Amino acid sequence: MKKDLGVKPYTFPMPVLMIATYGADGTVDVMNMAWGGVCAENMVALNIDEDHKTAENIKARGAFTLSIADIPHIKEADFFGIATGNKMPDKFARSGLHAVRSEKVDAPVVEEFPLILECRVAECQHTAYGFRVLGEIVGVLAEEAVLDEKGRVVPSRLNAFVFDQFQAGYYAIGEKVGRAWHTGAELAK
Repeated sequence: MKKDLGVKPYTFPMPVLMIATYGADGTVDVMNMAWGGVCAENMVALNIDEDHKTAENIKARGAFTLSIADIPHIKEADFFGIATGNKMPDKFARSGLHAVRSEKVDAPVVEEFPLILECRVAECQHTAYGFRVLGEIVGVLAEEAVLDEKGRVVPSRLNAFVFDQFQAGYYAIGEKVGRAWHTGAELAK
């Protein structure tokens, strides 16, 4: 029997994404975000509060990078969700991570994260549901260690983790258990 839990934003898994921007003074800012992801073949959507330093930076610079957080840097990733750039201007420096300027957009690339999407702001939306940023993916960077011999990302090599919105936990991504567009094909016959 099912129990009614009311209205909650319960989906699982939720990605743990790192949004990196530059402030007005060139300071690197990184924010941990779970409410966003791919919304078209070359687009991402970020649903963030407009009062975040990251939102201010995105509007001013018109660009950001979006990285997949990995288990070796879970402490830093969680810190980016705890600390706010509005109150802690040296937030990124405290993390001990390193950044270089993207060659494609006016945003930083965090060197320690294994997969980075370089994005140009396509649109900022103000809706009854909040502030949303649509970003056009103009480049993708990946550490060679996470690629197979054909240059494709191997998910298990990312060491990514996901967010559990039910109990505020992080979970490692497990083993491959099926093949998309194949595992259920026999039911289509």
